[in-house]
Amino acid sequence: MRIGTVGTGAIVEDFLTGMEQVENVECTAVFSRSEETARALADKFNVKKFYTAYDELLCDGDVDFIYIASPNSLHFRQALQALQKGKHVICEKPFTSTVQEVKTLTDLAREKELFLFEAVTTIHFPNYKKVKEHIGAIGDLKLVQCNYSQYSSRYDKFLLGEVTNIFSPEFSGGALTDINIYNLHFAIGLFGRPKEVKYAANLAGNGIDTSGIALLKYDDFVCECTGAKDSNSPSFAIIQGTKGYIRVNGPVNSCTSFEVGMGGSVETYNYHANSDRFVYEIKEFADIYENRDYKRCYGLFDHSVAVIETAVKARKDAGVVFAADKAQT
Repeated sequence: MRIGTVGTGAIVEDFLTGMEQVENVECTAVFSRSEETARALADKFNVKKFYTAYDELLCDGDVDFIYIASPNSLHFRQALQALQKGKHVICEKPFTSTVQEVKTLTDLAREKELFLFEAVTTIHFPNYKKVKEHIGAIGDLKLVQCNYSQYSSRYDKFLLGEVTNIFSPEFSGGALTDINIYNLHFAIGLFGRPKEVKYAANLAGNGIDTSGIALLKYDDFVCECTGAKDSNSPSFAIIQGTKGYIRVNGPVNSCTSFEVGMGGSVETYNYHANSDRFVYEIKEFADIYENRDYKRCYGLFDHSVAVIETAVKARKDAGVVFAADKAQT
C-alpha cells in the first residue's frame, strides 16, 4: 500500500508516524504547493519524492493511494481528481463540505472500483467497538453527551482579524466541521441517523461557528454533541441508560479508555494495545486493501454519508453557510 500525501500540517505528520508502525504500508511521495515545506516533510520521514504540482503526484506510478489532509474545502476537488486518475483515496475528516459532494465521490469510487476511505479515527478503535457491545447492558437509553473542546492556537489571531482556514466559511471551517465532527461520528456510528438535528452555535462576525452544541434527537433518547475552538473543557462522552452508564474518557477521537457503571460498581476497560490513535484506522484500511474487500469499504460509505448529512443539517440550522453551498445553488 503505497501512499502519497497531500498537505504538511500536524495531522499529516501524525498520520505518517502511525503509518510507520503498520506493515506493508509506506509513504512514497509527498505534495505541498511550497517546495520548502514539501522537502522538509519528505526529509523528516525519509520519503524519496516530493511534488509541488498535484497533477504530477497523481501521475506517479509508485503511488496507489492519495492521502488528503488539505483545508476542508479542497477535499472534494482533490479527491475527485485522484479518483478520476484511478488512484485510491484516503481523505481526512470532514469528508466533504456538502452532501452532494460526498455522494459524487462515493458513486465514482463504486463505478471505478476504487477504494475510498474517510480518515476518522474514532470508528476504528477497539475501545469504540467494545463500547458498542456494552450498550445493551445499560438498559433503555435516555441521554448521550459528547464534549470535545479545545482552545485553538489560531483563535487569538482570529480575534485580531487574521482569518485562517479553520475559521473561514470559504474553507469550510468552524468548530462543527473541525472538532465536533468527531462527536457526530461517535454518535452516528453507535445509533445511526438521528430523526431530528438542531445546532445552537456561537457565531463570529464572518458567520463561522467558533463553538456550538448539536442536538440529535432519536426515537427514545437525545444526544448532545458539544464542540469548541474558542474555549476549553475536559473532553468525554457519556451514554446514560436506565440501568447504568458508559463513560468514554478523553476525546472520542482517542477513546483512551471507558468505564461502565452499573448497580453502584464501576469497571474500567482499555482494549488498546497501541497508544497511537492513527494506527488502528491505517491497519483497517491496509487490511481492506490487501484483501480487496470492496464490500467492507463501501459499507463505510453509508456511515460517512450519514455524518455529512447530519453536519450539513446542523450548520444550516445555525445559519452557517459555506462557499461550497453557494457553488451548488
